[in-house]
Amino acid sequence: MSDSNWWFLDQAIVIAVTGAITLGVFTGIGGVGRILLVLPLVLFFPGYALVSALFPDEPNDDYQSFDEEKTGLGNPLLVSGGPPLIERLVLSVVFSLTLVPAITLFATVTPRGIAVETVLPGLAILTIALALVAIGSRHRCPPARRFAPTLSSVSPFFTRSRATAYDRTNRRPYNAAIAIGLVLLAVSGGFAVANPPQHDGFTEFSINTEEVTGDVETIYNSTYSAGETQELEATITNREHKERTYTTVVLLERVSYEGDNVTVHEANELDRQSATVPDGETHRQTLEITPTMEGEDLRLTLLLYEDEPPAEPSTENAYRAVHLPIVVE
Repeated sequence: MSDSNWWFLDQAIVIAVTGAITLGVFTGIGGVGRILLVLPLVLFFPGYALVSALFPDEPNDDYQSFDEEKTGLGNPLLVSGGPPLIERLVLSVVFSLTLVPAITLFATVTPRGIAVETVLPGLAILTIALALVAIGSRHRCPPARRFAPTLSSVSPFFTRSRATAYDRTNRRPYNAAIAIGLVLLAVSGGFAVANPPQHDGFTEFSINTEEVTGDVETIYNSTYSAGETQELEATITNREHKERTYTTVVLLERVSYEGDNVTVHEANELDRQSATVPDGETHRQTLEITPTMEGEDLRLTLLLYEDEPPAEPSTENAYRAVHLPIVVE
């Protein structure tokens, strides 16, 4: 069966389908279609390629007799090569369940952590590499011994002969139960990998600070001159799981403090900028600060809004807010 010129066809299919799955996921396919695409790559292909690399030869049911004078044994020994196809399929799922967590563990040290964008390429590279090793292993086998899967080789489901009187146990129900269990395992595992748990979305908003040394009193520029323009850099990092448009509003406020209470007596808008930030990206804004008030009871308030801000921006209605006490001379 295995001396066919197409003994490598199953590994070629594994490589081609793995590439197609990876391309399909990264082109934006989502929902149920994404889960169905990822299933074979998550719970079958890596393990199947590994099993094929470990066992490149076909099963062998020939018997080999012992040398009775040397061993003292008169019974023959059953010598088998690689496992039959049904056992390869079961081992493929088991090995895949071992390889996928290993790739996921490596993904935890990447900047994006555990995500489809990190786990999927690792699985694809590993699967293709193992498939190439499997092709090389089969090529080194004698042509008559190379394993090549066929439908009839799934013997527990497609028997080619009738059961004899000695075969009193019908194994098909057990094999069917195993198959159903593997399918359920594949569906649940594929759903989990295709839709990994994600944290609630959030946005990081901060200002770029100066280098901290023993000579600085604040890590930002806290002294301004009235009427003179200075620059202040703000950073927006989008972790909302989708692209967002932000608007930054800079207010100069005159405030007074009574314990933990802050009262705003006067506020002037100094600058306003908008930016669209893709998910996972960081955007830096250069804000222009031209103070219109003088005194030591002032602060800069940077307000971040999703989309457009309201008519009267304030700390209470902002998505994120940064307060910087300053002195204007």
